[in-house]
Amino acid sequence: MKFGVFNVMQQRSPDTTSARQVVDEALDQARVADELGFDSCWFPEHHASNYSLCPSPLMMVARCAEATKRIRLGTGVIVAPLYTPMRLLSEIGLVDILTDGRLDLGLGAGYQPFEFDRFGIDLSTNKTMTLEILDMIEKGLTTPNFSYDGEHFNQPPSSIPLRPSEVPPVWLVGNDPAFHQRAAERGHAIFVSGLLGRPDSIAKLRSRIDETVTDHLGTSRSMRFGLLRYAFVSKDKARARKYAECTLYQTRIAAALRRGTEHVFDDYVVREQPFEGEPSIDELLDRLIIGDPETCIERAAKEIRDARITDLVLQAKLGDLPHAWATESLRLWMEEVVPGIARELGQPIEEINT
Repeated sequence: MKFGVFNVMQQRSPDTTSARQVVDEALDQARVADELGFDSCWFPEHHASNYSLCPSPLMMVARCAEATKRIRLGTGVIVAPLYTPMRLLSEIGLVDILTDGRLDLGLGAGYQPFEFDRFGIDLSTNKTMTLEILDMIEKGLTTPNFSYDGEHFNQPPSSIPLRPSEVPPVWLVGNDPAFHQRAAERGHAIFVSGLLGRPDSIAKLRSRIDETVTDHLGTSRSMRFGLLRYAFVSKDKARARKYAECTLYQTRIAAALRRGTEHVFDDYVVREQPFEGEPSIDELLDRLIIGDPETCIERAAKEIRDARITDLVLQAKLGDLPHAWATESLRLWMEEVVPGIARELGQPIEEINT
């Protein structure tokens, strides 16, 4: 069982939080997570809005390598269709060297029409484009010379001079069965987001993935299963409530960008809009991994057990939650929640779901 942190690098209030502050706090969170003993630190990719100020997870990973010593650094995710494959492969090779092999390579297809429109790319082809780029990563980073002839990309015989000694661990991100099948075939990991879902929805998703893999391969297969989850530990109920409110804020912005209903003002700030069927703050406090250490132990242990999670990645900083509150939550997680999960499940952390 491994634990990671994810920082969406959100700028909820540009008037009070500068872009520089968002970046500096993200770097500091990576440093703190490394010192506390977290296993991984992840960064997203988004463009042209305050939903996230991180346009390049590879650049953030490279910078964080200087500020950390041992933690693995992940792209969560590279939005593959927005790249020219040759440049992407070369940059992956470079960042793998700059991190001394600590790079974890999360790849996704993207979901925001808002972003794809600004790149002039057809969102309807995003998944097939992503699988083709994955083909090229698997070939281009493992062979001295490769070529590719696909529906979307054609590559003449080429070489990647900064080829790593081995391909970084690949995580295929999302709920698409084609990605789960590919992960099972090639030994990649699967990474999904729990969003605002109830714990039983996470377990059902894992069951569907297992069924997809078994139907595709004719047998079950053990694989790493990462879950991105809203999680916040605090003994202060007001802080916990503020975190729950920030989860709803983030979900509202993401929903608008996914559905193409966003209203953007002040150049890049997406207006917050309630969505149909959204839960109340009290409901979120009851269903998510939010609260005092004992509450978080009970809820996290149940999700880890029921969904057989191997990597639980916490989103501790989002919206306009104060940076100090997020880092304090990470400290409480490692000092009190992780030992409590081991007690609850009756196993050493390193043996859970291995």
